Amino acid sequence: MKQDAYRLYANFYDPLVEPTARILRDIGLKIFSPRENIAILDVGCGTGTQLALYQRPGCRLVGIDKSPTMLGIAKRKLGAAAELDLGDATQMPFGAATFDLVTLVFVLHEMSPELRPAVLEECQRVLKPDGRIMLIDYQPGPYPLFMGQVWHLVITLMEISAGGAHYRNYRKFIAAGGLEGLLAGQQLCVQKRWVSGRGTTAIYLVGAG
Repeated sequence: MKQDAYRLYANFYDPLVEPTARILRDIGLKIFSPRENIAILDVGCGTGTQLALYQRPGCRLVGIDKSPTMLGIAKRKLGAAAELDLGDATQMPFGAATFDLVTLVFVLHEMSPELRPAVLEECQRVLKPDGRIMLIDYQPGPYPLFMGQVWHLVITLMEISAGGAHYRNYRKFIAAGGLEGLLAGQQLCVQKRWVSGRGTTAIYLVGAG
């Protein structure tokens, strides 16, 4: 079995990442507001923070991640409120047309370039015909003014610290145009698009049409 890449720093993930990620998650909540009686899948659910934001009466919350350590934290956080699966995002154990919303939050840039289209295709398979996919990830600029350049440098240093393979995948993601470049090869229609003022992050809400 492959070693869990998040085993050593899973317990530090929320304190380090969430102060910044929460700002984007809150914007995502405005782009696709929580409502009752829908099914939500978070791909690469990590410690379960994204799913926790969508707890509403009658909602089915489902997460999938390849890290047992991260899922352990998510289970402690969410308890019986969510179904959490250890698995591969390119072959998910869910039926077709199951979910109203599929979210991928800072997940795609971590993957190798050949896996990203396969993951998006699998997300489309499990999405209901009128469902939506929400993507939150890094943006390849432009980085305006001084603070845009500073934040780009901070993100780059964070990605370097995550390890060689992780950083290579991030660089290829940015070089290929980020989410815009990835979606160009998919049969998905952009419903809403938001880019941070510093040009470093973006949110895309996409659907079949």
